Amino acid sequence: MRLRSPSAWHTIALAIGFLFVQAAHASLGDRLPDFKDCVKVCKEVNCDVEKPTYIPLRHRLLLWDCPSECDYTCQHIVTDTRLARDPPYLQPVLQFHGKWPFHRFLGMQEPFSVIFSLLNYLAHDHGMERLRSEVPASYPLRVYYLLFGYIGRVSWLFSILFHTRDFALTEKLDYFAAGASVLYQLYYTPIRVFRLDRRTPGKQNILRAWTGLCVLLYTLHVGYLSLWSWDYTYNMAANVAVGAVSNVLWSWFSWQHYQRLKRPWAAWPGFIVAWIIMAMSLELLDFAPWRGFIDAHSLWHLGTVLPTVLWYNFLIRDAKEDLQGMRLKA
Repeated sequence: MRLRSPSAWHTIALAIGFLFVQAAHASLGDRLPDFKDCVKVCKEVNCDVEKPTYIPLRHRLLLWDCPSECDYTCQHIVTDTRLARDPPYLQPVLQFHGKWPFHRFLGMQEPFSVIFSLLNYLAHDHGMERLRSEVPASYPLRVYYLLFGYIGRVSWLFSILFHTRDFALTEKLDYFAAGASVLYQLYYTPIRVFRLDRRTPGKQNILRAWTGLCVLLYTLHVGYLSLWSWDYTYNMAANVAVGAVSNVLWSWFSWQHYQRLKRPWAAWPGFIVAWIIMAMSLELLDFAPWRGFIDAHSLWHLGTVLPTVLWYNFLIRDAKEDLQGMRLKA
């Protein structure tokens, strides 16, 4: 008997008959003998080279093949059977290949992370359109803000690709783009805070040195991950450290800016930093996806949409305030 539909994958895998082991912690899924046996039998039954099992077009377009279909199906068979036998607090949901067993939608592995990443992409796109229309091209910081938008859009585009289908290439693109986004945030922060954009010899020299240092740091970061070790712990630590420095600078700037202007919008950076820190806590409080769709990581993506919108609002208000001051001095 062969699989002819997504539901058939489930039926055949159930018929194999597994003995389940107790979970040690929530990262053992793909090492369970039951899961390995399930995948092995599923491939033997359904992945015949001459008469392979039919896979829907929407899945084939996203490069789902017979072995990956077996892997996906067995993840859910193992998970559903364990949960049917014991409550979740006795049989915790396990991760497989470092990821939760999500229910896919239209072939997307993590549909809500895809949707929320798209919202972030659109937030950057909308913010860039406002920057172009409301901030004149002559404003020296405009180019840095637009580059922030371009890097942000690329970062969220690669996030969409990665959460749609997790391959080695999409993972690397997602991580490298996210690292570029975090480092660029640090790059342009002192340019605004200390006005390194102003064309004085001293500041121009500092700007060139700062630009060269940031390019070197990113090159070393990518080189280490690509050529030396694909180290998740290092990658997380590096991004947190870089983000923390820019957050401290923006918080300090926010307080100083508000003290000078006495306007609520001047304090927005500090508020946004606090919001982002709270949203990041979701990454530390990871939990199995609710109903197989929404997990902490997807909610982290959702939590960054509104701060992105507010950030562009601040950049535009700050630019207008700066331009007004420049006109008064002229």
